[in-house]
Amino acid sequence: MINQETFEMKSKNIIHYPNLETVLMVERFIREHNGEFKKKQLWENLPKKMMYQTFCVVIDYLLYSGKISIDAEGKIGWIYYPEIVRKYLARKDLTWIPK
Repeated sequence: MINQETFEMKSKNIIHYPNLETVLMVERFIREHNGEFKKKQLWENLPKKMMYQTFCVVIDYLLYSGKISIDAEGKIGWIYYPEIVRKYLARKDLTWIPK
């Protein structure tokens, strides 16, 4: 997981920021190919080509926002499922009592 300090440090050296369409394309591709590719393989198989630096900015953003994770093998998986979270939060038999 990227902490706030690391994220801010990386963002100072960015030459080109991705546009929304690019971020959405990468999100969609990761959801469709959940856990299949490592970072460089993912970049090489995207439907549209982009600079690797721009791709890294998108990956850093998705990691920071909690939408993706990278496993021990380096494969990228989609972990953001808000509809499932809402379903479990609505269940009365699953309660959380803080200590």
